[in-house]
Parts: sequence; structure tokens; C-alpha cells
Amino acid sequence: MLANPARFAEACRLFDAANADDPTLELDDHGQPVPKELLYAQRMSACLARVAPDAPEAVQLAARSQHIRRWHIPRADFPLTRPGYHQWRNTLKQYHAELAGELLQQAGYEADAILRVQQLLRKERLKDDPEVQLLEDVICLVFLEHYFLHFAAQHPEEKVMEIVRKTWPKMTERGHALALQLPFSPEALALVTRALGG
Repeated sequence: MLANPARFAEACRLFDAANADDPTLELDDHGQPVPKELLYAQRMSACLARVAPDAPEAVQLAARSQHIRRWHIPRADFPLTRPGYHQWRNTLKQYHAELAGELLQQAGYEADAILRVQQLLRKERLKDDPEVQLLEDVICLVFLEHYFLHFAAQHPEEKVMEIVRKTWPKMTERGHALALQLPFSPEALALVTRALGG
């Protein structure tokens, strides 16, 4: 139950307006071009609503702002090494948390609510905080459902299977069960099955 539906709607509007500036377009499920991060945010919200319709408001807000204006900090700005990748990801987490916080303040949220969304976006206490873990499950499910096959087409099979093996431990048992129910293509299902040793 939302404490203030109008305030929540305004926060989502602000998040979506920020993501609507994404210069990269992707086709949605109806073949229509949509700004990439706006589409990702919509997919995150839809997935969360499907798997956890009673999710706390903070998780709903974090899902909607998970990649907010992600293009602003390109991967190419960091060394193309494993440490460079982790530096990029950590910089993004902090950027998303700060920007989401500013927009939540504009929407009228109090400091403690803003802090909670920022904790979720920074993935603090993953594995110890059920709400952070729920958000992580949704992130993984959205990747597997909407982006996995495209990713697989661009990388060697061993790299693809390595990503699956790294994604799987981040999820809960329920997340695993939900993932295996996704409408994978035969090619994607074969890759996932091989990666998991089945």
C-alpha cells in the first residue's frame, strides 16, 4: 500500500522524464522505439509487480530508478579491466543513488524514505537485507528475460555461460524458480542449462 499515491506517481514521472533523455533507443515488445533506460525502468517495474505485487514502496522506487541516466557515466571512461569494471559499477551505484535522492526530494519524500531507496540502489547488505535481495532478483530476472539473448549474440559462448554462473548465486531460490519459468527461446534455454551444469 502506497502511503501517498500522488507522491509516488510524481517520483515515477520524474524518474521517467530523466530517463527519456537517453539518446539510445531500443525496440519495446511491440516493436516501438523507446529510450533505452526508460524501457529498462518500465521493465523493472513490470517485473517487480509480477513477482512481488506487495513490494514495499522503497523497493518499487528503487526498481524504477535502478539505471537512472546510466548513459551519463559510460563504461569507456574507466579502464577496460576487471578492476575498472568494478570501479565503473560502484560509481554508477553512487550516481544513481544521488540522482534518485534529488528527484525523490523534489517529489516530496522525507529524508528517511530517500535514504532507504539509496541503500537499495547501492545494494547495501545484499544477502542480509530481504528487500535488497528482492531488488537483485528482479534485476537478474529482467536481464535474463529481456537482454540475455542479445548479450549472448555479442559474446563468445564461454563468456555468456560465465555471466550466467555469476548471475545465479546473486538470486534467491525463489528467484531461481522464477528464472526457470521465463519464456526462454530454445537457444537461450540451452545456454542457461549448459551454464548451470544441466
